Amino acid sequence: MARKYSRSASKDVERVMRKRKRGSLKSGSGRKVKSRKQAIAIGLSEAREKGAKVPRKRKSTARKSSKKR
Repeated sequence: MARKYSRSASKDVERVMRKRKRGSLKSGSGRKVKSRKQAIAIGLSEAREKGAKVPRKRKSTARKSSKKR
């Protein structure tokens, strides 16, 4: 079974998570990142830029199932 994410990608995410824990991780707008999910997204994005094996981003679409009539 093949790996979904490369080892270098997981190292990048690990590095970013440590930065977040120290309080030195900044988002694109320059604000401090507090969310764990946002930190992971930043790490994967950086890994993707470096050319690591990371699956493509999901397309964001509005979900129809939660709509009430």
